[in-house]
Amino acid sequence: MNTDGSKMDGPSGQSEQGGSVSGELATRLSDLARELQQENDVDTVLSGIVQAAVQLIPGAADASISVVTGRKAIDSPVASGDLPRRVDALQSSSGQGPCLDAAYEERIVRVPDLRTETRWPAFSRGAAELGARSMLSMQLFVEGDRLGALNLYGAAPNAFDLESEQIGLLVAAHAAVAFADSQKISQLNEALISRQLIGQAEGILMERYKLTAQQAFMVLTRASTTSNTKLRDVAENLTSSGEIPPGIRPRPS
Repeated sequence: MNTDGSKMDGPSGQSEQGGSVSGELATRLSDLARELQQENDVDTVLSGIVQAAVQLIPGAADASISVVTGRKAIDSPVASGDLPRRVDALQSSSGQGPCLDAAYEERIVRVPDLRTETRWPAFSRGAAELGARSMLSMQLFVEGDRLGALNLYGAAPNAFDLESEQIGLLVAAHAAVAFADSQKISQLNEALISRQLIGQAEGILMERYKLTAQQAFMVLTRASTTSNTKLRDVAENLTSSGEIPPGIRPRPS
């Protein structure tokens, strides 16, 4: 069952009317997956998901991706326009709304008419005043205490139907895989950059103070602990300025 009481599509991908995902849509989704998986930048991946959602999901006039942390802080790093950002900010300030329910409680939440919606009184009233008419939110990813939802906004009441949900879930599934892959690549690149910076900083200390590699690393670690600064930041500061935090001067071997 959907959250509005209607019947969900079956595992075959067919709707209640007996329709199915078209070959053209399947091709476009496959193309989307390939394009997103080729991107290493998380923000670029998220932008691609939002653009695809508006293009592919029936009824979607706007879209956004919301990242929820600790069940209360909502950030919308990418949105198709100003309305989604304002509505997402309202969900964050009111602590209620379809995005939060989709992220934490249900896989998909449909809101036929925000002007008459009673599940989230404070949010629904404010969202309608901002100009939102209907919404469709679905869980996108779960990562520790961070959860993500894909939010779709209709320009009129009842903009979304079973076909919207079916295609929306397919887009979300492709997007979640691409998002996870991009984050892994991004984290790997970040780790490599950190290792390079630390190696360069070790080299500077070894040359300047005639230290061994192990001694140089211990100096960086002590500087990080004493100054309550990340090791990567200590290394980056040393390589860019030639300075380490005051009071930490290695002894030449």
